[in-house]
Amino acid sequence: MTDPGPAPITAGGPLSEGDPFSPYDVGTFAGVPRANSENRAQARAAILGIPFDTGTNARRIGCRQGPEHIRRSAPPERRFLFHSDRDAIAELNVVDYGNVGVVPGKVEQAFPAIERAVSAILDHGTLPVTMGGDGSVSLPQLRAVSRRFPDLAVVHVDAHTDAFDVPGAGPYTTSTTFLRAEEEGLVGRESVVHVGPRGLGIAPDGTASAVAAERHRVISSDEFCAHGPAAVADDIVAMLSGRPVYLCWDMDFFDPSAAPGVASPEWGGPDVRSALAFLRLLWRLDIVHVDVNTVSPPHDLHETTGNLAARVIFECLDLAASRR
Repeated sequence: MTDPGPAPITAGGPLSEGDPFSPYDVGTFAGVPRANSENRAQARAAILGIPFDTGTNARRIGCRQGPEHIRRSAPPERRFLFHSDRDAIAELNVVDYGNVGVVPGKVEQAFPAIERAVSAILDHGTLPVTMGGDGSVSLPQLRAVSRRFPDLAVVHVDAHTDAFDVPGAGPYTTSTTFLRAEEEGLVGRESVVHVGPRGLGIAPDGTASAVAAERHRVISSDEFCAHGPAAVADDIVAMLSGRPVYLCWDMDFFDPSAAPGVASPEWGGPDVRSALAFLRLLWRLDIVHVDVNTVSPPHDLHETTGNLAARVIFECLDLAASRR
């Protein structure tokens, strides 16, 4: 794997060679300050938008619009969680780096830019909190994070395993992320936990789930709902305690009745209360990266999914503040 080298931070400035950030002016998440040369070193957590999708979904393209949709759904006047007594945004000095400068569908340009952008945030010892983008954007992020944390483990919360090849679709799609990550040595076997797979597959014999189960721990949506969020969280903490953890939260984990605006909705997912209870119980893990993805605004209903994705991010920031 080639080291992309350092990338200067010039969010809002001209896009140039070595500068992975978009030149287009965007609002910030919950009104936090935009990252600049004066505040980025003090930030303990940073928001980064990744407006990219591969364009390979035959019916539902739109995750490239996800970051701005989530930002619009996170107004600055509503930033405090009812169950928490902390102001996570203030405690973490959260800043927003804007969006990575990418062209949707152009993997060869986008993946290195995403990797450079995440690396630039990690260089300051800051927790990256990213907003996709489809599930493919996780691979370049894993490249950056695994270089900083060699013993990296992954908690992948998703209705799909994203660990299988689709014939004719190419090596880099939303379904291949964790297969490629293992092949590249970014994560080892038994270092990935998939939580929530369910629904319709590409083959009658459950090929996709079988491939993932050979390599990783798979906790299906049925298992999650049967055992409950506390038992599942306890199991994961027992497996991964003491290791740096990459949290990948695909919004299609939720049942489509709660999150309709995703790329590949699958019925039979957990309700919001159970899912958020599970997320809060992950505070015992050493989460070093947060990746929230697969919000598709053209398929959302009254910003429901964008608002829920913003809530997931607020919850993750609260987790980070409780440990840092």
